[in-house]
Amino acid sequence: MYLGRVIGSVVATRRVSGLEGARFLVVQPVDHHQQPSGPVEVAVDLASASPGSLVMLEGSREAALACDFTFVPVDAAIVGLVDEVDT
Repeated sequence: MYLGRVIGSVVATRRVSGLEGARFLVVQPVDHHQQPSGPVEVAVDLASASPGSLVMLEGSREAALACDFTFVPVDAAIVGLVDEVDT
């Protein structure tokens, strides 16, 4: 699990089965000081995040498992909204 900041959205009118109705957001991964770390990525939004939100992301196979009981091809999923980070 890692942190990210929502910086935009993606519009995709055609999707694979299992991702109908899903919302996709552009996320900049950040470190524990909330500084950019790594390339920007697209994540499926499971937590109703909005632009500028600090979010918790799950990656890899765990991201696909967070979406549904059937396999969906996603590499990142927003699984929570962050209220505060204390380091």
